[in-house]
Formats: sequence, C-alpha cells, structure tokens
Amino acid sequence: MDRAHLYFGIGNRRGSPCAGIAGYGSSVIDVRQAWRGHPVLADLAVAAAAAALTVLVARAQQSGLSVYPQVGEGAPESVLGGVLPLSWRLLGLGSVLPLLVCAALCLRRRHPVGVAVALIVLSVCLPLVVPVLIALFTVATTCPIRTTWAVTAAALVPVPAYVLLSAYPSEPLTLATAVSAVTLVAGAVGWGLVVAGLRDRAVRAETEAALRAQQARQHAREEIAREMHDGLAHRLSLLSIHAGALEYHPGAPTEQLAEAVGVIRVSATRALEDLQDVLKVLRAPVVGDHTEPPRPTHTDVTQLIEESRAAGAELHLVRRLDDPATMAPAVARTAYRLLQEALTNHRKHARGTPVSLTITGGPGSGLTIQVTNPLAPAPAQGSVPGSGQGLIGMKERVDLVGGRLHHHTTPTGFHLDVWLPWTV
Repeated sequence: MDRAHLYFGIGNRRGSPCAGIAGYGSSVIDVRQAWRGHPVLADLAVAAAAAALTVLVARAQQSGLSVYPQVGEGAPESVLGGVLPLSWRLLGLGSVLPLLVCAALCLRRRHPVGVAVALIVLSVCLPLVVPVLIALFTVATTCPIRTTWAVTAAALVPVPAYVLLSAYPSEPLTLATAVSAVTLVAGAVGWGLVVAGLRDRAVRAETEAALRAQQARQHAREEIAREMHDGLAHRLSLLSIHAGALEYHPGAPTEQLAEAVGVIRVSATRALEDLQDVLKVLRAPVVGDHTEPPRPTHTDVTQLIEESRAAGAELHLVRRLDDPATMAPAVARTAYRLLQEALTNHRKHARGTPVSLTITGGPGSGLTIQVTNPLAPAPAQGSVPGSGQGLIGMKERVDLVGGRLHHHTTPTGFHLDVWLPWTV
C-alpha cells in the first residue's frame, strides 16, 4: 500500500482515492475547453492526458488499489501474448495496450456512444477507468438523456458482477472498489449533465435575446410604418387635392391658383421633412437610438384643422379641453395622429361632405374624440386612393396607450368614437 499512497497521496489526505482521480479527470476535460478553436489538438491533448493518468491507475492497481472493477484482469495479455511475436511480448503488452486504447478518445465526439461502450467492455480487463469517465462525460454532454442513462447503466454492470465473482465479497477492498466505481461514474455523468444543462441554458438565453431583438425591430418597423402612413399620407393627400384642383380648374383666378400652388409647395416641403425624419430612424445603427418625436401643441392641432379647411373640407369643430398641457406626451401624440388620420380618411373617402369633429375631456374623464361625416354618394374627382390600413393603424395606436376605438357605418354616415386615458 506504500506505492498506492505515493500515487494517490493527495486524494487520501483530503478525501478519497476517487476524489484524486476525479480531480485529474476534470483537468483532462478542461483541456478541450481551453483549445476549443483547435479540436484536433484538443483531442490529442485529452488522449495524451488520459494515457498519463491511465499509467498512474495501472501502477496503483499493481500496488493493490483498484478504483474500477476488473473481472477478467490480464485476459487480453494472455490471449494476445501467444499470438504476437516475442519482441512485442517483451514490450509489456499489459502496459502498452491501455495507452493505445486511449487513442480512441479522439473519436469520442463523432461516435460518443460507440467509443463509450467499447471502452466499458475493455475496462473489464484493462485499467481504463480514466478513458471511460471521459467517454461517459462526452455522452452526457452530447447525447439524449435516454441514451445517457443506457450507457451509464452499461458502465455500472461490471460493479455487481465484480462483487458476485469476488472470492471475498464482503472484504473492505472489494466494497471500496465498488463504491469508488459507482462514485466515479455518477460524478462523470452528473458533471456532463450539468455542462449540457448550462449549454442549453446559454443557447436558450441567446435565442430569447435574438427573439427580443427581433420583436424590438418589428415594433420599431411598425412604429415607423404608422408614422409614415399617418404623416406622409396627410401631406400627400393635401398635395393631391390641390394639384387636382389645378388640373380640373385651369381657368381659376390668379389668387386661387397662387394659393393652391403655395399649399402644394408647403405640403411637399413638410412631406419631405417627415420623410427625412423617418430615414434618420431607419439609418440608426441600433433600434431605440432615435429620440421621441416632439409633443404636439395646441398650435399644431389648429394648423391641422386649418389645413383641412383650406383643402375644401367643411369642418365643424367642438373642442372642450381642461388643460392639454397636462396630458402625457405619448397620449398627446396619439391623439394628434388620430385626428390627422381621421381627416385624411375623410379626404380620401368622403371628400365634399361635411365632417363634424368633437374633442372633449380632462384628467378625470379622459380624452374623447368623435368624428362623424355623411357617406359620399360617389368617389369625387381626383380622390386619393386608400391603402386600407388607416383604421387598423388607428386601432393599434389606441391599444398601445390603453384606449378604446369603435367605428361603425350607418346607411347615412360614418361614425368614429375614440377614448384615450388622460395620463400625466
């Protein structure tokens, strides 16, 4: 036992021989992690380290210390010794063969189950506990859980066979060998399952992060699409109406022509500004880098209504608001875009008919917007075609701020009712 203490002194002082070999095994597996970018070199390093540890295990067994059961110890040497030449037999087959078997670890990633089963079978006759543990670790990290349990059960089969075939089953050394074998197998497989679980968690976290980033990009695209639809559609519809007026009334007075051309110029300029704002957001390297659009003011709402009236709309406005400045910026922007889209839809689908617009509310009751207009008997000349996304975009905006939107069409008119929370 003195030589056994020489090889496993650290394990015997701090715990057990099993702990010493398990510590060596962890160092072997860590080599692959350090050389992840060089798999061939990592495999060779693992095989070389396993061979070195196998020499220690073999010498310990010669001293009488065994950590894994060997039912047919010496069988390969006795069988092959009579077949190989004398020069090969002089090399000591029992010492060389385990080292050669360690080279099979280079194939463990391609054929984890096959390598593990082959090493388990050979370990019954050869001191291959270290390669077996490495192969079991690889199976646990790469194979399904059912396969892992099946290979683990195969690795534990020699334990009861060793105890039953032993001449002294109750001898402390026999029981220690069985306990150490079960401990080493359980440690290797358990460690492999932990590594596999951590790797799966890392993959899931990466997938979830990619999904969140994709959802953020999709949300930004939808926001940009709504801004383009509401803002540009409003400007371009005004431009189209005034351009159509010039087309269908070429003999209009000079003052009216100049006014129409001025409106066209202003609408085109503002449409270009809106488009440039959207392009700045699209060019941003990271979603969310752009700043929030400015908060609409009372002047902006008044200008929006006057633009519609200048385009020929007969607009009846009722506005009773407590203090618009106390409204949250997000709600104010939503309300402004809803008004803009409602007036744009009126120009597209019911131009020439009067429209009634009611804006009421306060911090306690919320903001209510009601739009009513008669149905147009037929599409007006020069009417702007619709995209079919106006009401859908309005509903999305209202939902984002926690409001409600209802619309319905009667035989005589169209009604839109919106309620938004007056948050501060």
